[in-house]
Amino acid sequence: FVKLRILLQTVAASFMALFWSMVLLGVLNFGGAVFLCQSLQDVIADETVEEELRLWIFRMYGTSGRALWTMFEFIHSGGWPNYARRVIEEVHWAYAVFYALYVSVVVFAVTRIITALFLRDTLQVAANDTDMMVQENLQKTRKYLARLKELFELADVSGDGMLTCEELEGVCHVPEVRMYLRMLELEIYEVRSLFDLLDSGRGAVSLPEFIAGIMRLKGQARAMDIVALSITCDKIHARCSDIERLMNERGNQVARVESTSTFCEAAAGGPAQPTLGNCRYS
Repeated sequence: FVKLRILLQTVAASFMALFWSMVLLGVLNFGGAVFLCQSLQDVIADETVEEELRLWIFRMYGTSGRALWTMFEFIHSGGWPNYARRVIEEVHWAYAVFYALYVSVVVFAVTRIITALFLRDTLQVAANDTDMMVQENLQKTRKYLARLKELFELADVSGDGMLTCEELEGVCHVPEVRMYLRMLELEIYEVRSLFDLLDSGRGAVSLPEFIAGIMRLKGQARAMDIVALSITCDKIHARCSDIERLMNERGNQVARVESTSTFCEAAAGGPAQPTLGNCRYS
């Protein structure tokens, strides 16, 4: 019932938009109905007009209620030429201007704008539906894993369940396989480098290792690895900065000791035995 839930949530979220859309269409419907009902009264009362046409106009636009319902069908049924052609051809051509404007503004523009607003709300509700997003992601992941398994079985020429670098190089040189890899969002420029990233040091890669390694090389997992690497680099840089600061402090202490030793030698007139805190003369 996921689709039904999304539909109900869309209706609930778009209630005010639905209300004001109906108000706007009602006002436009009422304005068109009043104009046609009033302007066609003379035609209905004119006995020189063909009786069948007078009866048709009365049935369509003779009263306010009939005109309102006709304009409602005019807007929503999609068969507006059936309600306009006889008035234009048999009453007066000037009604073509009114019908052209009404169809362009109300039937074409307003109704499509309202439809687009509801479509936007529906897509937004569907995008924010957590359960639906989880199911779609799980389905995409299962399909991707199935394709990786097909690729592994295709590359495993020996059939021993282990993929070597030579087997991977052999299959990656096939143009169809490269196109298949692009479909899997994998751009492989150096097969040896890819295999080194997948290999744990045994010289061969199993199916679980192959799938886990490929998943780390694409999409969100790859982005997380880059972020983790960046954080590690920042920590190393901070440690190096601390080491540099300590080395500078030690260097300054050594420089002070050397300057003190030189001063003590000069004061004693001979070699001195310097310490960090004072001068000891020989």
